[in-house]
Amino acid sequence: MPVNSVVFGAGGFIGRSLVLELLGRGEEVAAAVHGGGDRLTRWLTDRGAATGRLTVLTADITRPGLGLPEQGLDEVRDVYNTAARFAFGMSPDEARAVNVTGAVRVAEWAAARPRLRRLVHISGYRMAAAGADRPDYARDGAYEASKREGDAAVRGRARELGVPLTVVNPATVAGPGQYVGLADLVGQLWRGRLAALPGGPDVFLPVVELGYLVRFLASLPGQPESAEGTYWLLDEATPALPGLIAFLAEHMGVPAPRRSVPVEVLKRLPRAVTKADPETLSFLSTDRYDTSSARSLAESAGLEMPPVHEVLRRWADDLVASRFGLSPAPAPPYGFQQVGADRTWVTGDREAPDHVFLHGLPVDADSWAPVAARTGGRTLAADLPGFGRSGLPRQSHDAWLTALLAPVRGRPVLVAHSYSCGPALRYALRYPDRVGALVLVSPAFLQPASSWPTRSPLAVPVLRTMSAERLADSLGLPHDGSLDGAVANLRRAGAALRVVAALRSAYRQRGPLREALGQVACPVELVVGALDPLEEPSSLPVTEIASAGHYPQLTHPDEVAALLVAVRERTAAR
Repeated sequence: MPVNSVVFGAGGFIGRSLVLELLGRGEEVAAAVHGGGDRLTRWLTDRGAATGRLTVLTADITRPGLGLPEQGLDEVRDVYNTAARFAFGMSPDEARAVNVTGAVRVAEWAAARPRLRRLVHISGYRMAAAGADRPDYARDGAYEASKREGDAAVRGRARELGVPLTVVNPATVAGPGQYVGLADLVGQLWRGRLAALPGGPDVFLPVVELGYLVRFLASLPGQPESAEGTYWLLDEATPALPGLIAFLAEHMGVPAPRRSVPVEVLKRLPRAVTKADPETLSFLSTDRYDTSSARSLAESAGLEMPPVHEVLRRWADDLVASRFGLSPAPAPPYGFQQVGADRTWVTGDREAPDHVFLHGLPVDADSWAPVAARTGGRTLAADLPGFGRSGLPRQSHDAWLTALLAPVRGRPVLVAHSYSCGPALRYALRYPDRVGALVLVSPAFLQPASSWPTRSPLAVPVLRTMSAERLADSLGLPHDGSLDGAVANLRRAGAALRVVAALRSAYRQRGPLREALGQVACPVELVVGALDPLEEPSSLPVTEIASAGHYPQLTHPDEVAALLVAVRERTAAR
Protein backbone atom coordinates (compact mmCIF):
# COMPACT_ATOMS: atom_id res chain seq x y z
CA MET A 1 0.00 0.00 0.00
CA PRO A 2 1.70 3.25 -1.11
CA VAL A 3 2.18 5.86 1.61
CA ASN A 4 1.08 9.41 0.76
CA SER A 5 2.22 11.22 3.91
CA VAL A 6 4.86 10.75 6.57
CA VAL A 7 4.55 12.40 9.99
CA PHE A 8 7.73 12.60 12.06
CA GLY A 9 7.12 12.95 15.78
CA ALA A 10 3.82 11.11 15.32
CA GLY A 11 3.75 9.97 18.92
CA GLY A 12 3.80 13.53 20.23
CA PHE A 13 1.08 15.95 21.20
CA ILE A 14 0.75 17.60 17.77
CA GLY A 15 1.95 14.67 15.67
CA ARG A 16 -0.65 12.16 16.81
CA SER A 17 -3.49 14.63 16.20
CA LEU A 18 -2.11 15.36 12.74
CA VAL A 19 -2.05 11.63 11.97
CA LEU A 20 -5.69 11.42 13.10
CA GLU A 21 -6.61 14.33 10.82
CA LEU A 22 -4.80 12.87 7.79
CA LEU A 23 -6.39 9.45 8.27
CA GLY A 24 -9.76 11.17 8.46
CA ARG A 25 -9.02 12.74 5.09
CA GLY A 26 -8.40 9.35 3.54
CA GLU A 27 -4.60 9.62 3.38
CA GLU A 28 -2.28 6.62 3.51
CA VAL A 29 -0.11 7.68 6.43
CA ALA A 30 3.22 6.53 7.82
CA ALA A 31 3.59 7.53 11.47
CA ALA A 32 7.29 7.78 12.34
CA VAL A 33 7.74 7.33 16.08
CA HIS A 34 10.74 7.04 18.36
CA GLY A 35 10.01 3.67 19.95
CA GLY A 36 7.01 1.35 19.69
CA GLY A 37 3.78 2.41 18.05
CA ASP A 38 1.28 0.50 20.21
CA ARG A 39 0.51 3.55 22.31
CA LEU A 40 -0.18 5.68 19.23
CA THR A 41 -2.37 2.99 17.66
CA ARG A 42 -4.43 2.69 20.86
CA TRP A 43 -4.80 6.46 21.04
CA LEU A 44 -6.04 6.60 17.44
CA THR A 45 -8.38 3.64 17.87
CA ASP A 46 -9.91 5.20 20.98
CA ARG A 47 -10.83 8.19 18.82
CA GLY A 48 -12.46 6.14 16.09
CA ALA A 49 -9.65 6.29 13.54
CA ALA A 50 -9.59 3.74 10.73
CA THR A 51 -6.05 2.45 11.17
CA GLY A 52 -6.12 0.22 8.10
CA ARG A 53 -4.39 3.02 6.17
CA LEU A 54 -1.77 3.54 8.88
CA THR A 55 1.82 2.30 8.80
CA VAL A 56 3.85 2.76 11.97
CA LEU A 57 7.58 3.16 11.48
CA THR A 58 10.32 3.34 14.08
CA ALA A 59 12.52 6.33 13.37
CA ASP A 60 15.33 8.27 14.98
CA ILE A 61 15.79 11.66 13.34
CA THR A 62 19.11 12.17 15.08
CA ARG A 63 20.65 9.41 12.91
CA PRO A 64 21.64 9.66 9.24
CA GLY A 65 18.86 8.12 7.17
CA LEU A 66 16.56 8.48 10.20
CA GLY A 67 16.70 4.73 10.77
CA LEU A 68 14.00 4.20 8.11
CA PRO A 69 13.96 1.46 5.46
CA GLU A 70 15.47 2.43 2.14
CA GLN A 71 12.63 0.83 0.17
CA GLY A 72 8.87 1.29 0.24
CA LEU A 73 8.60 5.04 0.79
CA ASP A 74 9.20 6.33 -2.73
CA GLU A 75 5.53 7.26 -3.15
CA VAL A 76 5.62 9.76 -0.32
CA ARG A 77 4.40 13.20 -1.40
CA ASP A 78 4.09 15.08 1.84
CA VAL A 79 6.48 15.12 4.79
CA TYR A 80 5.50 16.71 8.10
CA ASN A 81 8.07 17.32 10.80
CA THR A 82 6.32 17.74 14.14
CA ALA A 83 9.22 16.21 16.06
CA ALA A 84 10.83 18.46 18.64
CA ARG A 85 12.46 18.26 22.04
CA PHE A 86 10.22 20.59 24.02
CA ALA A 87 11.44 20.89 27.59
CA PHE A 88 13.15 23.41 29.80
CA GLY A 89 16.44 22.82 31.53
CA MET A 90 17.99 20.77 28.69
CA SER A 91 21.65 20.90 27.79
CA PRO A 92 22.49 22.54 24.43
CA ASP A 93 23.65 19.20 23.00
CA GLU A 94 20.41 17.49 24.00
CA ALA A 95 18.30 20.22 22.45
CA ARG A 96 20.34 20.54 19.25
CA ALA A 97 20.26 16.79 18.57
CA VAL A 98 16.54 16.89 17.73
CA ASN A 99 15.71 20.54 17.09
CA VAL A 100 18.66 21.31 14.82
CA THR A 101 20.45 18.18 13.57
CA GLY A 102 17.29 16.08 13.48
CA ALA A 103 15.28 18.76 11.70
CA VAL A 104 17.96 19.12 9.00
CA ARG A 105 18.10 15.35 8.50
CA VAL A 106 14.34 15.26 7.97
CA ALA A 107 14.78 17.89 5.25
CA GLU A 108 17.52 15.80 3.64
CA TRP A 109 15.39 12.67 3.78
CA ALA A 110 12.47 14.55 2.22
CA ALA A 111 14.72 15.79 -0.60
CA ALA A 112 15.36 12.17 -1.62
CA ARG A 113 11.63 11.43 -2.19
CA PRO A 114 11.12 11.39 -5.97
CA ARG A 115 7.45 12.44 -5.70
CA LEU A 116 7.88 15.03 -2.95
CA ARG A 117 5.22 17.72 -2.99
CA ARG A 118 5.92 19.47 0.30
CA LEU A 119 7.92 19.48 3.50
CA VAL A 120 5.97 21.09 6.33
CA HIS A 121 8.18 22.07 9.25
CA ILE A 122 6.87 23.26 12.62
CA SER A 123 9.17 25.93 13.95
CA GLY A 124 8.84 28.25 16.96
CA TYR A 125 6.39 31.02 17.67
CA ARG A 126 9.15 33.46 18.68
CA MET A 127 11.03 33.25 15.41
CA ALA A 128 10.35 36.90 14.55
CA ALA A 129 11.41 38.22 17.95
CA ALA A 130 14.37 40.54 18.28
CA GLY A 131 17.58 38.56 18.04
CA ALA A 132 15.88 35.46 16.65
CA ASP A 133 18.48 35.30 13.87
CA ARG A 134 21.26 35.13 16.49
CA PRO A 135 20.44 32.24 18.84
CA ASP A 136 22.14 32.60 22.19
CA TYR A 137 22.05 29.49 24.36
CA ALA A 138 23.10 31.39 27.48
CA ARG A 139 20.51 34.13 26.97
CA ASP A 140 17.58 32.15 25.59
CA GLY A 141 18.04 28.72 27.09
CA ALA A 142 18.57 25.49 25.17
CA TYR A 143 15.02 24.99 23.92
CA GLU A 144 14.44 28.47 22.51
CA ALA A 145 17.95 28.82 21.10
CA SER A 146 17.85 25.40 19.43
CA LYS A 147 14.49 26.17 17.80
CA ARG A 148 15.93 29.41 16.42
CA GLU A 149 19.07 27.69 15.17
CA GLY A 150 17.02 24.84 13.71
CA ASP A 151 14.70 27.25 11.89
CA ALA A 152 17.61 28.86 10.06
CA ALA A 153 19.33 25.53 9.40
CA VAL A 154 16.23 23.89 7.88
CA ARG A 155 15.53 26.87 5.65
CA GLY A 156 19.12 26.95 4.43
CA ARG A 157 19.32 23.21 3.74
CA ALA A 158 15.95 23.18 1.99
CA ARG A 159 17.13 25.95 -0.34
CA GLU A 160 20.33 24.04 -1.13
CA LEU A 161 18.39 20.87 -1.96
CA GLY A 162 15.46 22.51 -3.74
CA VAL A 163 12.93 21.22 -1.20
CA PRO A 164 9.49 22.89 -1.34
CA LEU A 165 9.26 24.01 2.27
CA THR A 166 6.45 25.51 4.34
CA VAL A 167 7.18 26.70 7.88
CA VAL A 168 4.49 27.07 10.52
CA ASN A 169 5.10 28.98 13.73
CA PRO A 170 2.31 28.12 16.20
CA ALA A 171 1.72 29.91 19.48
CA THR A 172 0.84 27.91 22.60
CA VAL A 173 -1.20 25.00 21.29
CA ALA A 174 -4.26 24.55 23.49
CA GLY A 175 -5.68 21.06 23.61
CA PRO A 176 -5.66 17.77 25.53
CA GLY A 177 -2.07 16.78 26.24
CA GLN A 178 -0.46 20.23 26.40
CA TYR A 179 1.04 20.53 29.88
CA VAL A 180 3.98 22.93 29.54
CA GLY A 181 4.42 26.67 29.23
CA LEU A 182 1.16 28.51 29.81
CA ALA A 183 -0.27 25.32 31.31
CA ASP A 184 2.15 25.73 34.22
CA LEU A 185 0.61 29.10 35.03
CA VAL A 186 -2.88 27.61 34.86
CA GLY A 187 -1.78 24.87 37.25
CA GLN A 188 -0.43 27.38 39.75
CA LEU A 189 -3.67 29.36 39.46
CA TRP A 190 -5.86 26.30 40.11
CA ARG A 191 -3.75 25.24 43.10
CA GLY A 192 -3.97 28.73 44.59
CA ARG A 193 -0.20 29.21 44.29
CA LEU A 194 -0.11 32.06 41.74
CA ALA A 195 0.48 34.99 44.09
CA ALA A 196 1.34 37.46 41.33
CA LEU A 197 1.29 37.63 37.55
CA PRO A 198 4.59 37.60 35.70
CA GLY A 199 5.16 40.63 33.49
CA GLY A 200 3.04 43.70 32.93
CA PRO A 201 -0.47 44.41 31.65
CA ASP A 202 0.45 44.02 27.96
CA VAL A 203 2.15 40.60 28.09
CA PHE A 204 0.71 38.55 25.23
CA LEU A 205 0.75 34.75 25.39
CA PRO A 206 -1.55 33.80 22.52
CA VAL A 207 -3.01 30.36 21.93
CA VAL A 208 -4.08 28.36 18.92
CA GLU A 209 -6.50 25.45 19.19
CA LEU A 210 -5.03 22.02 18.47
CA GLY A 211 -7.73 20.94 16.03
CA TYR A 212 -7.39 24.13 14.01
CA LEU A 213 -3.61 23.74 13.89
CA VAL A 214 -3.67 20.20 12.52
CA ARG A 215 -6.36 21.07 9.96
CA PHE A 216 -4.18 23.97 8.83
CA LEU A 217 -1.12 21.72 8.58
CA ALA A 218 -2.99 19.06 6.64
CA SER A 219 -4.29 21.64 4.15
CA LEU A 220 -0.88 23.09 3.23
CA PRO A 221 0.43 20.59 0.62
CA GLY A 222 -2.76 20.96 -1.44
CA GLN A 223 -2.30 24.74 -1.70
CA PRO A 224 0.54 25.49 -4.13
CA GLU A 225 0.72 29.10 -3.01
CA SER A 226 1.83 28.01 0.45
CA ALA A 227 5.18 26.67 -0.83
CA GLU A 228 8.09 28.69 0.57
CA GLY A 229 5.65 30.42 2.93
CA THR A 230 5.99 31.10 6.65
CA TYR A 231 2.83 31.29 8.73
CA TRP A 232 2.32 32.51 12.28
CA LEU A 233 -0.59 30.62 13.72
CA LEU A 234 -2.25 32.22 16.72
CA ASP A 235 -5.58 33.63 17.78
CA GLU A 236 -5.20 37.39 17.95
CA ALA A 237 -8.34 37.55 20.09
CA THR A 238 -6.45 35.88 22.96
CA PRO A 239 -6.67 38.29 25.90
CA ALA A 240 -3.48 39.83 27.27
CA LEU A 241 -2.11 37.71 30.10
CA PRO A 242 -3.91 39.47 33.00
CA GLY A 243 -7.25 39.15 31.21
CA LEU A 244 -6.55 35.55 30.23
CA ILE A 245 -5.72 34.54 33.81
CA ALA A 246 -8.72 36.44 35.18
CA PHE A 247 -10.99 34.64 32.71
CA LEU A 248 -9.65 31.21 33.66
CA ALA A 249 -9.84 32.04 37.36
CA GLU A 250 -13.52 32.86 37.00
CA HIS A 251 -14.10 29.66 35.01
CA MET A 252 -12.43 27.49 37.67
CA GLY A 253 -13.88 29.34 40.63
CA VAL A 254 -10.58 30.49 42.13
CA PRO A 255 -9.22 33.96 42.97
CA ALA A 256 -7.15 35.72 40.32
CA PRO A 257 -3.89 37.40 41.39
CA ARG A 258 -4.12 41.17 41.60
CA ARG A 259 -0.41 41.96 41.61
CA SER A 260 2.21 41.62 38.89
CA VAL A 261 5.99 41.41 38.89
CA PRO A 262 8.00 42.88 35.98
CA VAL A 263 9.95 40.38 33.91
CA GLU A 264 13.27 42.08 34.65
CA VAL A 265 12.64 41.68 38.38
CA LEU A 266 11.69 38.02 37.91
CA LYS A 267 14.95 37.37 36.09
CA ARG A 268 16.89 38.55 39.13
CA LEU A 269 14.95 36.47 41.62
CA PRO A 270 16.02 32.91 42.53
CA ARG A 271 13.99 30.08 41.07
CA ALA A 272 13.00 28.98 44.58
CA VAL A 273 11.06 32.23 44.88
CA THR A 274 9.56 32.50 41.38
CA LYS A 275 8.67 28.76 41.06
CA ALA A 276 9.34 29.20 37.33
CA ASP A 277 12.04 27.94 35.02
CA PRO A 278 14.12 30.94 33.87
CA GLU A 279 13.74 29.79 30.25
CA THR A 280 10.00 30.44 30.36
CA LEU A 281 10.57 34.14 30.99
CA SER A 282 11.63 34.73 27.37
CA PHE A 283 8.03 33.99 26.34
CA LEU A 284 6.72 36.87 28.48
CA SER A 285 6.63 39.45 25.73
CA THR A 286 4.38 42.15 24.34
CA ASP A 287 5.36 41.24 20.76
CA ARG A 288 2.65 40.84 18.13
CA TYR A 289 2.97 38.98 14.85
CA ASP A 290 1.56 39.41 11.38
CA THR A 291 -0.99 36.66 10.86
CA SER A 292 -2.59 38.03 7.69
CA SER A 293 -1.03 35.42 5.39
CA ALA A 294 -2.14 32.58 7.68
CA ARG A 295 -5.67 33.98 7.87
CA SER A 296 -5.85 34.31 4.09
CA LEU A 297 -4.64 30.76 3.56
CA ALA A 298 -7.06 29.42 6.17
CA GLU A 299 -9.98 31.17 4.49
CA SER A 300 -9.09 29.65 1.13
CA ALA A 301 -9.06 26.21 2.82
CA GLY A 302 -12.41 26.85 4.51
CA LEU A 303 -10.92 26.90 8.01
CA GLU A 304 -12.26 29.00 10.86
CA MET A 305 -10.81 29.41 14.31
CA PRO A 306 -13.13 28.42 17.16
CA PRO A 307 -13.92 31.19 19.68
CA VAL A 308 -10.86 31.65 21.85
CA HIS A 309 -12.75 31.83 25.15
CA GLU A 310 -14.39 28.48 24.43
CA VAL A 311 -10.96 27.06 23.56
CA LEU A 312 -9.55 28.29 26.87
CA ARG A 313 -12.48 26.87 28.84
CA ARG A 314 -12.13 23.43 27.23
CA TRP A 315 -8.38 23.42 27.71
CA ALA A 316 -8.66 24.33 31.39
CA ASP A 317 -11.18 21.50 31.83
CA ASP A 318 -8.81 19.08 30.11
CA LEU A 319 -5.88 20.18 32.28
CA VAL A 320 -7.81 19.71 35.51
CA ALA A 321 -9.36 16.43 34.31
CA SER A 322 -5.90 14.95 33.77
CA ARG A 323 -4.46 16.51 36.93
CA PHE A 324 -2.15 18.49 34.66
CA GLY A 325 -0.76 15.38 33.03
CA LEU A 326 -0.43 13.20 36.12
CA SER A 327 -3.33 10.85 35.33
CA PRO A 328 -5.61 9.87 32.43
CA ALA A 329 -8.66 12.07 31.98
CA PRO A 330 -12.05 10.45 32.61
CA ALA A 331 -14.49 9.86 29.79
CA PRO A 332 -16.35 13.03 28.81
CA PRO A 333 -18.45 14.94 29.49
CA TYR A 334 -16.60 16.69 32.29
CA GLY A 335 -15.71 20.22 33.27
CA PHE A 336 -16.51 23.22 35.40
CA GLN A 337 -20.15 24.26 35.51
CA GLN A 338 -22.09 26.86 37.43
CA VAL A 339 -24.15 25.13 40.11
CA GLY A 340 -26.10 27.74 41.99
CA ALA A 341 -23.49 30.14 43.32
CA ASP A 342 -20.57 27.73 42.93
CA ARG A 343 -18.18 26.79 40.15
CA THR A 344 -18.33 23.02 40.32
CA TRP A 345 -16.43 20.15 38.75
CA VAL A 346 -19.10 17.96 37.14
CA THR A 347 -18.89 14.68 35.24
CA GLY A 348 -21.74 12.91 33.49
CA ASP A 349 -25.38 13.66 32.70
CA ARG A 350 -27.12 16.47 34.57
CA GLU A 351 -30.49 15.94 32.91
CA ALA A 352 -31.36 12.24 33.00
CA PRO A 353 -28.99 10.28 35.27
CA ASP A 354 -29.96 6.89 36.62
CA HIS A 355 -27.60 7.34 39.57
CA VAL A 356 -26.28 10.50 41.21
CA PHE A 357 -23.07 10.03 43.19
CA LEU A 358 -21.88 12.25 46.05
CA HIS A 359 -18.39 11.69 47.41
CA GLY A 360 -17.08 11.61 50.95
CA LEU A 361 -13.84 13.10 52.26
CA PRO A 362 -11.00 13.45 51.57
CA VAL A 363 -11.70 11.84 48.18
CA ASP A 364 -13.58 13.38 45.26
CA ALA A 365 -16.10 12.33 42.60
CA ASP A 366 -13.52 10.10 40.92
CA SER A 367 -13.85 7.74 43.90
CA TRP A 368 -17.14 6.66 42.33
CA ALA A 369 -15.67 6.04 38.86
CA PRO A 370 -15.07 2.27 39.37
CA VAL A 371 -18.69 1.82 40.46
CA ALA A 372 -20.19 4.15 37.85
CA ALA A 373 -18.41 2.26 35.07
CA ARG A 374 -20.08 -0.97 36.21
CA THR A 375 -23.67 0.27 36.57
CA GLY A 376 -24.29 0.38 32.82
CA GLY A 377 -26.50 3.45 33.01
CA ARG A 378 -26.27 7.23 32.90
CA THR A 379 -24.50 8.72 35.89
CA LEU A 380 -23.87 12.13 37.43
CA ALA A 381 -21.06 12.90 39.84
CA ALA A 382 -19.63 16.19 41.07
CA ASP A 383 -17.00 17.49 43.47
CA LEU A 384 -18.57 19.30 46.40
CA PRO A 385 -17.85 23.06 46.49
CA GLY A 386 -14.61 23.74 48.30
CA PHE A 387 -13.41 20.17 47.78
CA GLY A 388 -11.79 18.13 45.02
CA ARG A 389 -11.45 20.16 41.86
CA SER A 390 -14.37 22.52 42.51
CA GLY A 391 -13.99 26.21 43.26
CA LEU A 392 -14.30 27.93 46.60
CA PRO A 393 -17.72 27.54 48.25
CA ARG A 394 -20.24 30.37 48.21
CA GLN A 395 -23.30 28.48 49.50
CA SER A 396 -24.16 25.59 51.79
CA HIS A 397 -23.81 22.04 50.52
CA ASP A 398 -27.56 21.64 50.91
CA ALA A 399 -28.25 24.64 48.62
CA TRP A 400 -25.59 23.39 46.22
CA LEU A 401 -27.15 19.93 45.96
CA THR A 402 -30.55 21.44 45.26
CA ALA A 403 -29.03 23.48 42.43
CA LEU A 404 -27.09 20.47 41.08
CA LEU A 405 -30.23 18.36 40.78
CA ALA A 406 -32.56 21.13 39.58
CA PRO A 407 -32.16 20.20 35.87
CA VAL A 408 -32.63 16.47 36.50
CA ARG A 409 -35.66 14.83 34.92
CA GLY A 410 -37.09 11.73 36.51
CA ARG A 411 -36.23 10.23 39.88
CA PRO A 412 -32.64 8.98 40.05
CA VAL A 413 -31.10 6.83 42.75
CA LEU A 414 -29.19 9.22 45.01
CA VAL A 415 -26.00 7.57 46.29
CA ALA A 416 -23.89 9.27 48.95
CA HIS A 417 -20.75 8.29 50.83
CA SER A 418 -19.76 9.15 54.40
CA TYR A 419 -19.76 12.96 54.81
CA SER A 420 -22.18 13.52 51.91
CA CYS A 421 -24.80 11.28 53.46
CA GLY A 422 -25.92 14.32 55.45
CA PRO A 423 -26.71 16.62 52.50
CA ALA A 424 -28.21 13.68 50.59
CA LEU A 425 -30.50 12.77 53.47
CA ARG A 426 -31.69 16.34 53.92
CA TYR A 427 -32.36 16.62 50.16
CA ALA A 428 -34.46 13.44 50.22
CA LEU A 429 -36.46 14.86 53.13
CA ARG A 430 -37.20 18.09 51.27
CA TYR A 431 -37.82 16.57 47.82
CA PRO A 432 -39.08 12.99 48.27
CA ASP A 433 -40.80 13.07 44.87
CA ARG A 434 -37.45 13.78 43.12
CA VAL A 435 -35.57 10.77 44.55
CA GLY A 436 -36.21 7.21 43.39
CA ALA A 437 -34.22 5.78 46.27
CA LEU A 438 -31.55 6.88 48.73
CA VAL A 439 -28.44 4.73 49.19
CA LEU A 440 -26.14 5.75 52.04
CA VAL A 441 -22.69 4.15 51.85
CA SER A 442 -20.70 4.17 55.09
CA PRO A 443 -22.88 6.91 56.60
CA ALA A 444 -20.59 8.61 59.10
CA PHE A 445 -23.45 9.72 61.32
CA LEU A 446 -24.44 6.06 61.99
CA GLN A 447 -20.92 4.80 62.66
CA PRO A 448 -18.59 5.14 65.64
CA ALA A 449 -16.95 8.55 65.91
CA SER A 450 -13.56 8.42 64.25
CA SER A 451 -10.42 10.23 65.29
CA TRP A 452 -9.13 10.37 61.68
CA PRO A 453 -7.33 12.79 61.64
CA THR A 454 -9.48 15.72 62.67
CA ARG A 455 -8.96 15.82 66.41
CA SER A 456 -5.26 16.48 66.30
CA PRO A 457 -4.08 20.11 66.35
CA LEU A 458 -1.67 19.05 63.59
CA ALA A 459 -4.46 17.64 61.42
CA VAL A 460 -4.26 20.31 58.73
CA PRO A 461 -0.47 20.28 58.10
CA VAL A 462 -0.39 16.49 58.32
CA LEU A 463 -3.21 16.11 55.81
CA ARG A 464 -1.75 18.69 53.45
CA THR A 465 1.62 16.94 53.28
CA MET A 466 0.50 13.31 53.19
CA SER A 467 1.78 11.15 50.37
CA ALA A 468 -0.68 8.92 48.52
CA GLU A 469 0.78 5.87 50.27
CA ARG A 470 0.47 7.39 53.72
CA LEU A 471 -3.07 8.58 53.03
CA ALA A 472 -3.99 5.10 51.81
CA ASP A 473 -2.58 3.57 55.00
CA SER A 474 -4.56 5.98 57.17
CA LEU A 475 -7.78 5.12 55.30
CA GLY A 476 -7.17 1.40 55.17
CA LEU A 477 -6.85 1.35 51.39
CA PRO A 478 -4.35 -0.39 49.10
CA HIS A 479 -1.50 1.46 47.41
CA ASP A 480 -3.07 1.29 43.95
CA GLY A 481 -2.95 4.93 42.83
CA SER A 482 -6.64 5.55 43.52
CA LEU A 483 -5.77 8.36 45.94
CA ASP A 484 -3.32 10.25 43.72
CA GLY A 485 -6.04 12.70 42.74
CA ALA A 486 -7.13 13.19 46.34
CA VAL A 487 -3.57 14.02 47.34
CA ALA A 488 -3.29 16.55 44.50
CA ASN A 489 -6.53 18.15 45.64
CA LEU A 490 -5.33 18.39 49.25
CA ARG A 491 -2.25 20.33 48.11
CA ARG A 492 -4.47 23.16 46.87
CA ALA A 493 -4.45 26.29 49.02
CA GLY A 494 -6.82 25.89 51.97
CA ALA A 495 -8.10 22.46 50.91
CA ALA A 496 -6.84 20.49 53.90
CA LEU A 497 -8.25 23.10 56.28
CA ARG A 498 -11.68 22.85 54.64
CA VAL A 499 -11.65 19.04 54.87
CA VAL A 500 -10.81 19.05 58.57
CA ALA A 501 -13.40 21.75 59.32
CA ALA A 502 -16.10 19.85 57.41
CA LEU A 503 -15.42 16.58 59.20
CA ARG A 504 -15.49 18.27 62.59
CA SER A 505 -18.79 19.92 61.68
CA ALA A 506 -20.26 16.62 60.44
CA TYR A 507 -19.71 14.89 63.75
CA ARG A 508 -21.69 17.62 65.49
CA GLN A 509 -24.68 16.75 63.26
CA ARG A 510 -24.81 13.07 64.11
CA GLY A 511 -27.82 13.30 66.44
CA PRO A 512 -30.11 15.36 64.17
CA LEU A 513 -29.26 13.19 61.16
CA ARG A 514 -30.07 9.97 63.03
CA GLU A 515 -33.46 11.41 63.94
CA ALA A 516 -34.10 12.59 60.37
CA LEU A 517 -33.33 9.18 58.87
CA GLY A 518 -36.62 7.73 60.12
CA GLN A 519 -38.61 10.50 58.40
CA VAL A 520 -37.51 9.87 54.81
CA ALA A 521 -40.43 8.95 52.53
CA CYS A 522 -38.45 7.34 49.69
CA PRO A 523 -36.81 3.89 49.98
CA VAL A 524 -33.53 3.97 51.90
CA GLU A 525 -30.75 1.39 51.86
CA LEU A 526 -27.54 1.36 53.89
CA VAL A 527 -24.25 -0.11 52.68
CA VAL A 528 -21.31 -0.68 55.01
CA GLY A 529 -18.10 -2.65 55.05
CA ALA A 530 -17.83 -5.52 57.49
CA LEU A 531 -14.68 -3.86 58.85
CA ASP A 532 -16.54 -0.58 59.36
CA PRO A 533 -19.96 -1.54 60.76
CA LEU A 534 -22.80 0.60 62.04
CA GLU A 535 -22.57 1.70 65.67
CA GLU A 536 -25.89 0.01 66.47
CA PRO A 537 -28.44 -2.10 64.55
CA SER A 538 -30.78 -0.35 62.12
CA SER A 539 -34.37 -1.10 61.14
CA LEU A 540 -33.50 -0.12 57.56
CA PRO A 541 -32.16 -2.59 54.96
CA VAL A 542 -28.39 -2.94 55.44
CA THR A 543 -25.97 -4.56 53.03
CA GLU A 544 -22.68 -5.52 54.66
CA ILE A 545 -19.78 -6.15 52.29
CA ALA A 546 -17.34 -8.73 53.56
CA SER A 547 -13.73 -7.58 54.11
CA ALA A 548 -14.58 -4.00 53.10
CA GLY A 549 -13.83 -0.93 55.18
CA HIS A 550 -15.06 2.66 54.98
CA TYR A 551 -14.54 2.96 51.20
CA PRO A 552 -16.25 -0.09 49.63
CA GLN A 553 -16.74 1.80 46.35
CA LEU A 554 -12.96 1.74 45.92
CA THR A 555 -12.16 -1.72 47.27
CA HIS A 556 -15.29 -3.65 46.19
CA PRO A 557 -16.80 -1.82 43.19
CA ASP A 558 -18.40 -4.97 41.74
CA GLU A 559 -20.47 -5.60 44.84
CA VAL A 560 -21.50 -1.96 45.25
CA ALA A 561 -22.42 -1.62 41.56
CA ALA A 562 -24.50 -4.81 41.63
CA LEU A 563 -26.45 -3.47 44.58
CA LEU A 564 -27.06 -0.11 42.87
CA VAL A 565 -28.27 -1.78 39.68
CA ALA A 566 -30.72 -3.83 41.74
CA VAL A 567 -31.96 -0.70 43.52
CA ARG A 568 -32.43 1.06 40.18
CA GLU A 569 -34.43 -1.87 38.81
CA ARG A 570 -36.66 -1.96 41.87
CA THR A 571 -37.19 1.78 41.62
CA ALA A 572 -38.12 1.55 37.94
CA ALA A 573 -40.65 -1.18 38.75
CA ARG A 574 -42.44 0.94 41.33
